[in-house]
Amino acid sequence: MAGSESYPSGTPRWLLAELTYSCPLQCPYCSNPIDYADHTHELSTDEWRRVFTEARAMGAVQLGLSGGEPLIRKDLPALVEHARELGYYTNLISSGYGLTEEKIVELKMAGLDHIQISIQAPEKTLNNYLAGTDSYEQKKTAAQLIKQHGYPMVLCVVIHRHNIHLMHEILEMAVELGADYLELANTQYYGWAHLNRDALLPTREQFETAEAIAQEYKEKLRGRMKIYYVVPDYYEDRPKACMNGWGTTFLTIAPDGMALPCHEARILPGLNCPNVRQMSLRDIWETSEAFNRFRNFDWMEEPCRTCPEKSKDFGGCRCQAYLLTGDMNATDPVCSLSPQRDKVEQAINEALTASLDPAEPLIFRNSRNSKTLSKPTD
Repeated sequence: MAGSESYPSGTPRWLLAELTYSCPLQCPYCSNPIDYADHTHELSTDEWRRVFTEARAMGAVQLGLSGGEPLIRKDLPALVEHARELGYYTNLISSGYGLTEEKIVELKMAGLDHIQISIQAPEKTLNNYLAGTDSYEQKKTAAQLIKQHGYPMVLCVVIHRHNIHLMHEILEMAVELGADYLELANTQYYGWAHLNRDALLPTREQFETAEAIAQEYKEKLRGRMKIYYVVPDYYEDRPKACMNGWGTTFLTIAPDGMALPCHEARILPGLNCPNVRQMSLRDIWETSEAFNRFRNFDWMEEPCRTCPEKSKDFGGCRCQAYLLTGDMNATDPVCSLSPQRDKVEQAINEALTASLDPAEPLIFRNSRNSKTLSKPTD
């Protein structure tokens, strides 16, 4: 291993179960893979139960139930019940579309601990445009029902060029809904968001203005609402520590059983991600090529190899490095020391040029036929 540093070791503490890629929404920033429609052989109820059991035996304590839209799975209450029996803290990560009172009651009886829903925008027309579905009123109703049934109101709004100018309105919507937690998640450019990057990436000025508004509300609502502001990588000069270190904490299982060190890792060429149908989770975590590929510092190129920050950021995001440079071993170009930092600047400039065209289309996620729509008039 290069240098005196040792790479951190650990067991999976957070299990993300992507139960399905199916979803009634068509968000153009969806993090699901572009070819998600090709991955339809979903794990059965019993297979998911086995995954939960094996991960819990390894020390996993938090379970995220995600998708797609996890509410589509008719066995969701049964899976929640099994997770509760195993001792997990369970978090449903949902669009909120289709989250009826009946379903909330059923899931609460099964032992669900936490519900997070998302809303695309603080008004109906833009929300429904971005979701590709008439969902705004249903989402607001779901938020109210969550509160009524004793859950904390956890709201997520993905931020991008089409709604960043509405930061005040987004925060006031959160206040109106009685949100206890609000995640303002600037778009991370993977999956469909990467495909739509030119139409989604805000300008630096837009980002700085929005961040200032978020910080103002953070102080104003201190003690009433916790606000988390997820910064956009492209306007940072230090990369994020990918998953707190590759293969140290997080384990994602895709709908078809593929085990991933992060939810985007299946895009990396030649990674040979294993499947839970062929290997036990313990063997996947401890011995598989995919989970050991970046679980050290030896793969690093300069300047990462001799950088004193490498034990903090681990060279940045491997998927982002691949999407920007075509090389998953490259230094994450977000880093100001990267020899390919110009790739980020180029992406910003291309998005800025695209923003000058009011008819810049979005490509909406749709398994039948991806469609382009024009942004509604402000």
